[in-house]
Amino acid sequence: MKYYLIAGEASGDLHGSNLIKALAKQDPDAQFRCWGGDLMAAAGATLVKHYKEQSFMGFFEVIKNLPTIFSNIRFCKDDIAAYQPDVIIFIDYSGFNLRIAKWAKQNQFRTFYYVSPQIWASREGRIKAIKRDIDEMFVILPFEKEFYEKKHGYSVNFIGHPLLDAIAQQERTSPEDFRKEFNLDDREIVALLPGSRKQEITNMLEVMLKVAQRNPDYQFVIAGAPSQDREFYQQFIGKSNISLVSGRTYDLLNASTSALVTSGTATLETALLKVPQVVCYKGNWISYQIAKRIITLKYISLVNLIMDREVVVELIQDKFNEKELQKEFEKIMDPEVRKKIFDDYHTLEQKLGGVGASEKGAQLIFQKIS
Repeated sequence: MKYYLIAGEASGDLHGSNLIKALAKQDPDAQFRCWGGDLMAAAGATLVKHYKEQSFMGFFEVIKNLPTIFSNIRFCKDDIAAYQPDVIIFIDYSGFNLRIAKWAKQNQFRTFYYVSPQIWASREGRIKAIKRDIDEMFVILPFEKEFYEKKHGYSVNFIGHPLLDAIAQQERTSPEDFRKEFNLDDREIVALLPGSRKQEITNMLEVMLKVAQRNPDYQFVIAGAPSQDREFYQQFIGKSNISLVSGRTYDLLNASTSALVTSGTATLETALLKVPQVVCYKGNWISYQIAKRIITLKYISLVNLIMDREVVVELIQDKFNEKELQKEFEKIMDPEVRKKIFDDYHTLEQKLGGVGASEKGAQLIFQKIS
């Protein structure tokens, strides 16, 4: 079978790579072509376009880059038409993928969605397009099945969260060896996860590093995004307690006492690796004002959304400042607070359904197209 996968960011690249590996076991003759990243390419797919060429953060930034986005959409349609896949597998990245899905359905391609768009967070009206254009939906969050089936009468496949697979499969360096490898001293490590896009990283680190400067007894280590060159981070490091480690986020978290994390998939990764965290977010003012009027959720972090209560503190927009972040950082270093967080993390992991999501998804996909 010929598979065409489309992912538009680092988390999609991760989930797509594990799905490709699992599909290759189900279908030894499988051929893969993708929009994604280095991980999907390493898993055996021919990479058409890297996600870092198409990552635009926020409503305002998307508007500025509309010519590039429309050019990419045209190119993607032409590439699919030339490749003639047996199935197109969309991975999150809804703004782009739902446009391609509409065209694909009109042209008789099979359309599967792996990792649902977050329509439960905003623009719920997109359910009409999903019902019309998507043949099969594979969801990874426990509340999504009820959202689709009970609220909208659309049958979906709950497979569990593939992050559990990614974490279980990766061999991690011990904290001691990690310290030696990156010349870190005996001070407790605080991981800084500022995101993956340049604008986002700059916004987040502006405040995170102020807290680092106020706490010289800890060493703060920035998790470098695979999509950014080391040279970009040079402007942020240089202080005695600020370091950079690129491409080793799980090893970094495994060695860390706590973490300051930009909202996104990283909040769930941090929780599953059992690291107390403060969730942070600050976007472009215009983009935030638009988002605030569209998104109706009580929380922005996946941890709190899945648990349906506040497990980790979220500092959003104006609340994401040096004073508030310092206060919450001190709290997550308190032993009693940490114990409560660890208990909640254990419950969270149980809710996600255990390992095996990638294999389950691959089995279902192969069965449905065979």
